[in-house]
Formats: sequence, C-alpha cells, structure tokens
Amino acid sequence: MNTGSKLSHLACLSCGGEYDAHILINYCLHCSQPLVARYNLNNHEKRPVWSEMPRTGMWDWKVYLPVFKTENIFSLGEGMTEVRPLSGWAKSIGLSRPVLMKDESTNPTGSFKARGMSAAVSKAVELGVTHFCTPTAGNAGSALAAYAALAGTRASVFMPKQTPKMFSFDVALMDAEVYTVEGTIRDAGLLMAEKNKEWGAWDVSTLKEPYRLEGKKTMGYELAAQLNYKLPDVIFYPTGGGTGLIGIWKAFKEMQEMGWIDEITTRMVAVQIEGCAPIVKAWQNGAESSEVWDQPDETAANGLRVPKAFGDKLILTTLKESQGFAISVSELEMRSALKAFAVKEGHFVSPEGAACLAAIKKSKAEGKLDESWDIAFIQTGNGYKYAENLWA
Repeated sequence: MNTGSKLSHLACLSCGGEYDAHILINYCLHCSQPLVARYNLNNHEKRPVWSEMPRTGMWDWKVYLPVFKTENIFSLGEGMTEVRPLSGWAKSIGLSRPVLMKDESTNPTGSFKARGMSAAVSKAVELGVTHFCTPTAGNAGSALAAYAALAGTRASVFMPKQTPKMFSFDVALMDAEVYTVEGTIRDAGLLMAEKNKEWGAWDVSTLKEPYRLEGKKTMGYELAAQLNYKLPDVIFYPTGGGTGLIGIWKAFKEMQEMGWIDEITTRMVAVQIEGCAPIVKAWQNGAESSEVWDQPDETAANGLRVPKAFGDKLILTTLKESQGFAISVSELEMRSALKAFAVKEGHFVSPEGAACLAAIKKSKAEGKLDESWDIAFIQTGNGYKYAENLWA
C-alpha cells in the first residue's frame, strides 16, 4: 500500500545540486555536503489538529516522510512524546513562565535517535540495503541495532571505549556487531570507514545520508501541533551532530510552506559543553563552518563530544536564519542542573538534556532571554543509561 508520501527529490543546500529520491546516495557528489529531502508541498494542505490525530507514532506524518510503501516502514512506536510545562524548576532560576520540555526519553531505545533510525532504516531497506554501519556516542548505536533487527538486516556499530556499557549492551543484545576504539566518535568513524572498504555497508552516520534528518524533523511537527501551532519563542537543543536542531527548523519551514504557520519567530539555540564546543567557537567567530576540536575533554554528555559535525554548515545556517545563538556550559554547570532539575521536577534527564537546562539558566543570567518568551528545550534521552559515567 502507498503511504502517500510527497517526497520529490533530494537537494544539496550548499551547491544547489538535485538528485533522484529513488536511488541510494549518501551526500552531494559535487561538493560532499549533506543532502536534504524535498517534498511536493502546497499551501492548501490541511493542518492536523492534535486532539483529532491518531497519535500512534511519528509515522502519523508519513505523507511528509520519505517512504513510499507502508510495508517498508519499520516502526517501534517512536514519536508522539510528551510536552511538559515545568513551573518549579523555572521559578527556581528566576523565570516567571513555565519552561516547556519535550521529553524524548520515552522513545524506543530511550532517545530521540529512534526517530531518525526508523526513517533511515525504512527508506534504505526500501532501496535495497541489507547492511548498515554507523559510529556512535551511544544512543544512535542502540537505535540502529533495534531497527536493523526489526528489519532483519545486519548492523555494525563503532563507539568510543568510554561509552557507558549500557549502550554497548543494547547493541550486542540485538545481535549487531560492536567495535570499540580509543578516542572520540570521530575516531570511531575513521575505523568504520576503514572496515567498510571491505563491506560496502550503508553508512548512516549523522547527515551522511538524507533520511535520519527526516525522522528527527517530526519533533518539530509534533511540537507545533501540541502547541496548536503557536511556536515557542526559543528552543534550546543539545548539539553534537546537530541533526535534531536542523530537523526541527526544517519542519517549521515546511509547515510555513503549507500555510500551517504564518511567521517563524522561534530562535534555535545550539547547546554544547565547554570541553568540546566547535559550533560555539565558529558562531562566536562569525564563521560559516567549524574547525575540528582537538583533544575534547571527557564528559558525561557523550552525545556532545563531537569534535566536528559533518553538518556544521547547516547548523550554523539554522542559527543564523532563526536569529538564534550558540552557547556552551561547563561540566559542573551541566551536572548541577541535572541534580537541581531532579529535585524540583522528579525527572532524571540525560546529561545532554541537563546541558540545555544549564544553558537556559546561563542565558537568563546573561540577559539573552526576554521575560515574555515561551522557552522550550528538547530532553533528548534517558538519564539512567548514563548512570555509569555520571557517578564514575
């Protein structure tokens, strides 16, 4: 059965190249930059009402996702996560309005990565892929292993040795191959590239294929519908590879194209950790791309220990287009925010989510937030999976 997908083609936002969406391609053949999916959208699309939606998962948005046949959708019920207003913690840092948390920890495998891997694995299987590979700081590996298992395909996952054991256990449990390496996710990617010369597996590294972005953009669609299309004034997003931040912005622009929202006034904020903040450095220097961050510090927020994002130009473009900014917080600020939030709200957020909390507090202290603004952040993962590193 057809999904009704409006997928049209793939486009390179850097050089303008266009590609057929019915063929396998990782990134632009002309400039080696990320590709994004384009859809046949018009301003007569009916805007869904949240209370009337089936809310079975992110594939409720299948018309705006890239898979053409329903039998090629591999889903574990990802998506449709809660938006929770937080008054207690907001008041504790001097905010007069509740902060909105979109809680992605309830996704399969415990993070927002489930959205991206559901879309990427589904589309790749539709195009004939039987073997996937990725480097990971943890959550992406868990998600790939789960969806590859569901699809009956092979998965090879490469991760730093410092990654909490819960993540490698997840991957091995689902019979994916686990390779560990000294260093960072960048080093894991280098080992994977060497191994993959023999395999020819489909590389689903962050933004080195077009479809994980599509799954993650559904966070933006959901958030808008949950708020009756009154978008937050600012969204804080923990930024390593940056796909989630880029995806939410892409969703807002698609909704604007369809007439669901008039003007996008949301400022996107990239949050990084001080010991590995290439996007923050590039933003402060007014650069169009980032430099490799040499010798990143150890951090409990392993998803933020990314020395250079492949999609760094898209991240910086998103910040510029949205009139947002990039901010870094210290390890101590992140850990303190995690503890304070647990005490006030009874929720064990991921270290990456806690980095956003610390960034909100810091931004308020620095006068970057207007008192009238609706503030939101994305809580990207389950804190329990990080316990080993948090209390090491």
